[in-house]
Amino acid sequence: MPENRVTVAIPTLAADAKLADCVRSLAEQTCRDVEVVVIDNSGKRLARPRLDASGLAHRWLHVIENESNKGFGTAVNQACLRSRSPFLATLNDDAVADPHWLEELLAAMESAPDVGLCASQVRLLGQEKLDSAGMSICGDGSSKQRGHLASPLDYSRREEVLAPSGSAALYRRTMLAEIGGFDEDFFLYCEDTDLGLRARWAGWKCLYAPQAVVHHHYSHTAGRATPLKAYYVERNRLFLLVKNFPARGLLAAPFVTLVRYGWHVVSILRGRGVAARFRQDGNGGGLRLVALAIRAHWSLLRNWNRLWDKRRAIARAARISPADFTGLLRAHAIGPREVAEL
Repeated sequence: MPENRVTVAIPTLAADAKLADCVRSLAEQTCRDVEVVVIDNSGKRLARPRLDASGLAHRWLHVIENESNKGFGTAVNQACLRSRSPFLATLNDDAVADPHWLEELLAAMESAPDVGLCASQVRLLGQEKLDSAGMSICGDGSSKQRGHLASPLDYSRREEVLAPSGSAALYRRTMLAEIGGFDEDFFLYCEDTDLGLRARWAGWKCLYAPQAVVHHHYSHTAGRATPLKAYYVERNRLFLLVKNFPARGLLAAPFVTLVRYGWHVVSILRGRGVAARFRQDGNGGGLRLVALAIRAHWSLLRNWNRLWDKRRAIARAARISPADFTGLLRAHAIGPREVAEL
C-alpha cells in the first residue's frame, strides 16, 4: 500500500517567497495523507534553501533538483515517477491552496471510477475573479482558461469540463500510466490541455470541483505577454492540434486560425487582448508576432513525423469515436474572437 494518498507536484523556476507560501498552504490541508514534491528547474538549487529558511523542511516534503529547466511536463513526470500515490496533483509555485482544496478534489475524483482528471476553481489572488474553471478549446487548437475574469459565483456547480488547468489539477495515476503522462516535447504551455485531450480520447472524464479553491498569481513565471510565451503558446497549439484533432477538424483549423489572426489585428488596433498587451509591454508590434508565428509553424514542420506517430498511437488506443470527440470539442468550445480578446 502507498504511504500517501496524494502526491502534489510543484515545478518551480524562481523558487522565491511565493513558493514558500504555496508549500505552507499544503501543510494546512484537511487531507493529511499528502506528500509534496518540489521540482527545482532553476538549475541553481534555489528551492531547498528557500524552503529550509521558511521552516518548511518536513518528511512529507521532497525536492528534485534539475541541472537546467526541464519544463513543466517533464517536472511533473519526474514527481510521478518517484511517488506511489494513487493520485497526483499539480500546483503552480505561485498559487496558494485553500485548506479543503485536496479534500474537495478527491471527493470529485472518487465520485465515479471513470473520472480521471479534476479541475479546481482557480481565482486570481486578491481579486473576486476567476483565473480558471477548467479549459476551453478553439477550432484551431488554441486553449484558454474557462471563465477567465468571470465571477466565481458564475461557476459554482460541479460539472463535467473538457480538461483541467495544470496550475491546480488532480489526476488519477492509472489514467496517467495508461496515456503516458505529460508530453515532454511541449516544454511550456498547453501540455495540460494536450494531456486532457488524450485522456478524453481514452474514455476518461474530467470534473470541475468548484469548492476546490486555489488563489493564483497569473503568469508569474513567464509573464503575461512575452515573446517566450507567445512562441510556445502558438507552437504548442499546433502540436496539440496535429496530435489530437479528428481529420475534419484538422482540415478546418487553418481557416479558424486565419479568423483568429484577423481578430488579433482588430484587438491590437482597439488596444485590448493579448496581442495588444504584447505590444504595450514593449515586445514589438505585429511584425514581431508574425515572426514568432512563422517560427512556430517551422517547428511544426520539423516535428511533423514525430507528431504524426503520436497521433497514430492516440488513435489506436482511442475508446471513443472521432464523432464523439468532436462533440466534446464543440461542447467546450471557445470562439476565435474570444481567444484574441482575452
